Amino acid sequence: MQRSAGILLPVSSLPSKYGIGTFGKSAYDFVDFLEASGMRWWQMLPLGPTSYGDSPYASFSTFAGNPYFIDLEMLIADGLLTEEECDRNWGTNPSYIDYGKIYESRFDVLRIACNRLMERAPEKVAAFRAENSRWLPNYALYMAVKRHFGMKSWTEWPDEGIRLHRADAIARYNELLKEDIAFFEAVQYLFFAQWDNLRTYATKHGVGIIGDLPIYVAMDSADVWSEPEFFQLDENGRATDVSGVPPDAFTADGQLWGNPLYNWDRMREDGYGWWIRRVDGAAKLFDVIRIDHFRGLDSYWAVPAGETTAKNGHWVQGPGIDFVSRALTGWFPNLSFIAEDLGYQTPSVKQLLADSKMPGMKVLEFAFDSREPGDYLPHNYDRNCVCYTGTHDNVPVGGWFEEADPADIEMAEKYLGLSKKEGYIRGMIRGGMTSVADLFVMQMQDALNLGAESRINTPGTSSANWQWRMDAKALTAKLAKELRLMVWRTSRLPEGAEKEFDLPVAEKPKKAPAKRKASK
Repeated sequence: MQRSAGILLPVSSLPSKYGIGTFGKSAYDFVDFLEASGMRWWQMLPLGPTSYGDSPYASFSTFAGNPYFIDLEMLIADGLLTEEECDRNWGTNPSYIDYGKIYESRFDVLRIACNRLMERAPEKVAAFRAENSRWLPNYALYMAVKRHFGMKSWTEWPDEGIRLHRADAIARYNELLKEDIAFFEAVQYLFFAQWDNLRTYATKHGVGIIGDLPIYVAMDSADVWSEPEFFQLDENGRATDVSGVPPDAFTADGQLWGNPLYNWDRMREDGYGWWIRRVDGAAKLFDVIRIDHFRGLDSYWAVPAGETTAKNGHWVQGPGIDFVSRALTGWFPNLSFIAEDLGYQTPSVKQLLADSKMPGMKVLEFAFDSREPGDYLPHNYDRNCVCYTGTHDNVPVGGWFEEADPADIEMAEKYLGLSKKEGYIRGMIRGGMTSVADLFVMQMQDALNLGAESRINTPGTSSANWQWRMDAKALTAKLAKELRLMVWRTSRLPEGAEKEFDLPVAEKPKKAPAKRKASK
C-alpha cells in the first residue's frame, strides 16, 4: 500500500432527505470531497442488512446488501417511484437516524419500486439471480420465511422442516412465498446496481473503498440457517458455544457477543470454501478488506451457550496461518487486507500477523496511556501499518480530549506539541499523518472538529449507537483545501496530484539551489 490518507465515514452517516445515508447524491459528493482533499481512501462499515439493534456487525446475511442504502431519489429519477410515494415520516432530527421510522416505511416504498421493476425489466433481476445463485435464493427465502413468521429468529420458527433447512420444506415455502421471495431478490438487484455505479465513480476519481468484514456472522442469519454444518451447533440448530472476549481492566464480565462459533475442522475439510465465497463477495464491494478481530484467527474465546456473561469462557486454538494463507492471502493474492489486531496481543498473535504480512492497526487515542509506554506511540510504528485517530468504536478525538484522564492528555500535549493555536484535534491528526504508517485514517468527525455527541458506537452498550449523521453543509471547499494541505505536507497525496494543487505562496516548494562548479 502506498503512503496515503483516508477518512472513515459510515454510509448511514451521510445526509439525505429520507432519514439515513444512501448511495445517492451525498455519497457522490463525499467522493468528490475526498478527491479534493487529497484522500485516497473511503473507509466504511459493513454494508449488510441489519437486524435488531441496527448494528452493521449483526447482519441477516454476509453476502446481501442493506436495503436502507438504496437511494429513493435515484428510484424516483428512474421512474420506479414518485415523490408522493416517498412522502413519509423518516424522522425529525437530521443529525440522527430514527431506525424505527425507517423500518416502518422503507420496505413499503421499496415494494412499490420493485413491483414496477419486475413489470418493466424482469430479465435484469433474473440475470442478477443467476449471477448470485450461491447465496441469493437462500437469503431471499430466509427473509420471506422470517417475515411470514413475524420476523422471529429462525431458531424460533414453528415449522421444524424449514427451521432445519430440509429440502421438502424449502420447496414448499418457495412456492408459498414466491411473491415475497421475488421482492427480496429485486431489492438486492437495486442495492448492487446503485453500489456498482457509486464504486465505479469512486474508482474513476481515484478513491478506493476500504470495507469491514466482521470475524463472526449473526446467529439470526441466512448464513447459519442455510449452512449449519460450518458452525458449532447441536442437532436442533442451537449453538453450543458462542463468541465473546474475556474480562479485562475495562469490563469485569468480559463481552458476550453471542455469535455462533465456526466449526473450523469442518471448514478445513471443505478447503475453507465458505470463507473463500465470503471474501469473494466482499471483494466485489471493496478494494481493501479489514479483517475484524484478527486475533480470533489465532485463538478465540468460547463461552458456553446460555451464559449471561463472558466470564466462564475458555480459549480455543484458532485456524491460524493455515487459514490465512489458504483462504485469504493465498487465494486472493491481488486483494489487500488490513488486520484488526487491537487489544492484548500474545506472542502467537504477533507471529500470526507477521506471517500474514498484513498491516496491523495503530490507534492514536490508545497511545497516550501515561501509566506505561505502548506500541501505539508513533515512534514505535513501522511502515506496514494503518494509523487511526480512532475507530468507529472510539469517541471522536474532540470527545477524547473531554473524557480522557488528565495525565493522558498531558502526555499527548507534550508528545505531539499540541497548542490551542493549531487546535488539539488538528494536532492529533498531524501526529498521525506525520507517522511512517503507510496509511493514515481519521474519522470524519475529527475532520469536522466534533466531540462525543457524534460518536458512532460505544462497545458494550445496546442503545444510541449507529445513529450519527453528518450535516448537509459540512463538506466545504475550505475544509477540503485545509485537509489537502495537511496531506501534501506529509507526502500522502496520490501520485501526480501535486500538479493540481494550488499551494499558498509560502508553501510552494523552492527549487534546489544550482550546484556550483568546482574551482580548478
